[in-house]
Amino acid sequence: MWDSHAHLVGTGDAGSGIYVNPRMESVLNPGLYARRLFFLNAGCVHHATGSVDRAYVERMHNLIDGLRPGVKLLLLAFDRAHDEQGRPRLDETAFYVPDAYARDVARAHPRYFEWAASIHPYRADAVQALEKAKAEGARAVKWLPAAMGIDPASTKCQKFFEAMQKLDLPLISHAGLERAVFGHDLQGAGNPLRLRRALDAGVRVVVAHCASMGEDEDLDRGGARTDSFELFARMMGERRYEKNLFGDISAMTQTNRAGPALARVLEEESWHPRLLNGSDYPLPGVMPIFSLDYLVSLRFMEQAAAPVLRAIRRHNPLLFDFVLKRHLRSRGKGFSSAVFQTRRFFQVESKENVRQ
Repeated sequence: MWDSHAHLVGTGDAGSGIYVNPRMESVLNPGLYARRLFFLNAGCVHHATGSVDRAYVERMHNLIDGLRPGVKLLLLAFDRAHDEQGRPRLDETAFYVPDAYARDVARAHPRYFEWAASIHPYRADAVQALEKAKAEGARAVKWLPAAMGIDPASTKCQKFFEAMQKLDLPLISHAGLERAVFGHDLQGAGNPLRLRRALDAGVRVVVAHCASMGEDEDLDRGGARTDSFELFARMMGERRYEKNLFGDISAMTQTNRAGPALARVLEEESWHPRLLNGSDYPLPGVMPIFSLDYLVSLRFMEQAAAPVLRAIRRHNPLLFDFVLKRHLRSRGKGFSSAVFQTRRFFQVESKENVRQ
C-alpha cells in the first residue's frame, strides 16, 4: 500500500529549498496564516522552531511505523506558480517544495517514502526536468492547476504530455474547487474536462479527490455550470479512457466532501480498480475538517464505530484514515482491497522486464 497523496511540508529551515509565501506568515492575512498553522499543527511540528523540516519527516516516520510493513507515502513536490511565458511568480506562489528535496527525503528513507515531481509545463526546461525526475526515481507528477497557473487544455502542455506518455509517468492533478492553497487562481483550470488533452495523449491521469467539490463549466454541453464530480463521472464512463483515467479518494471523507460523491465511489464497484487510496496527509490530523458524527448521520458508518475511530485518530491519523475508509459502506458496498493496493500502479515494470 503506497499512500498516493501525501504532502511534504516545511519552512526551509533545514536547507531544503522550501519557500513559504510571507503572506502565510503574517497575522495581517489571518486566513492564510491560519492555513499555514493548520498544516504545521496537523504534522505536529508547530512548536519545532528551527527544525520544522526535520521534525515533519520524523513525524511521518513515527506514523508509518504504526502501520503494517511495506506501507509507503508518495511525497509530493510542489512547483511554483508561473505566468503564460513560463516565468516563476513567487508573489502568486503559496509555497514551493523543490523536486530535489522530495527526491532526497525519499532516497534517505527508502523504507518509508517514494516521491512525485511537480513540474510546471510552461517552463522552458519542462521536458528536460521531467526526464531528469524520471531518471532520479520520480513515480508521478503532481499539479494543482488553479494555484500553479496551469491550463491542462492548453497547447502549451502538449509536448510535456507527449513526454509523460513516453516516460510512462502518471499525472496526479487536482480537479474541482480548491480551498486549501492560494496562488495564481486561474479560473476554471481545475475543470476535470480540461484533462482530456493529457488523456488523449495517452497519459495516465489521476484526478485528485475525484473532483468531489465545486462546480465547473460543462465544456461538452454548452458551458452550463455542473458539479465537478459529475463531469469526472462522465469521463469515467467513456470507453476511450478506461485504461488511463483514474481517481484518488484522498480527502473524500472530509465534511465538505462527504455526501453523494462519496456514496457514488463506494457503490460504483466497476470503478474500484481505477481508484487509488491517498490520505492527503497531513490533513487527517486537522481536527475541524472531519466529523465522524456527520458520517454516521449519512449512514456511511455505524455509531458504535465512532468512539474507536476517534481513539485511533488521536493515536495515528494515517491509521485513522485507512481504517475509516475500510469501514465505510453505502447501500452495503465498501471499497474493495484493490483501491488500497496502489503500489502496482506506480511501480510499473519496464518493457525490457516484461519481455524477459
